[in-house]
Amino acid sequence: MAERSVLVTGGTGGLGPAVVSAFRQTGWRVVVPRRESATGPEPAAAGPDRPVADLMDPAGVARAVAVAAGDPAAPLRAVVNLVGGYADGGRVHETPVEEFERMLALNLRPTYLVTQAALPHLVAAGGGAVVCVSSRAALAPFPGAAGYVTAKAAVLAFANAVAVEYRASGVRCNTVLPSVIDTPANRAAQPDADHHRWVTPAEIAPVIRFLASDESAPTSGASVPVYGRA
Repeated sequence: MAERSVLVTGGTGGLGPAVVSAFRQTGWRVVVPRRESATGPEPAAAGPDRPVADLMDPAGVARAVAVAAGDPAAPLRAVVNLVGGYADGGRVHETPVEEFERMLALNLRPTYLVTQAALPHLVAAGGGAVVCVSSRAALAPFPGAAGYVTAKAAVLAFANAVAVEYRASGVRCNTVLPSVIDTPANRAAQPDADHHRWVTPAEIAPVIRFLASDESAPTSGASVPVYGRA
């Protein structure tokens, strides 16, 4: 029987299945919210709870967090925020503000709402961990992605704020910063790139699991590069 629960958002995305598997292999109860219309592979063969929830909506987030915190035998001890996305764009003067705001909403709003809703449960459980996903682009921007770069920098700043605000309550917050993740979608978008240099989901997942575990108890407010050889 699992003795602790983790809420993993974006659990069916490019990185999600590897993260879900990493937690399940070490005995966690895993909760993976999904949109009602979501399609795609199950994050694992059996086991994860999959409540229907729109993570852009506070009420939907509250329902998902209630499921994650609803097993007294396995209290919620970790949150992993994987939801996000990328879209090509022009330079700043060529980018409509609506596209800029869409990147902010997609990459920042679910992370904020889920973390906000989960924090009281983590505190009540005696502490826990939040892991967020930013990007190397937050530190080393590239052209044509001002909205994405700004959003991922905001995720990093938000995670650091959580780390400071909840240190005394025993809740840690850390961030991983991938380069390009080796997923089918990224390969399709960049067919001529050297894919062997990209970091794989299987390489990132153990880092996330470690940051959520008691083994990383002294670590909070860290920005962990997971670049592979890119």
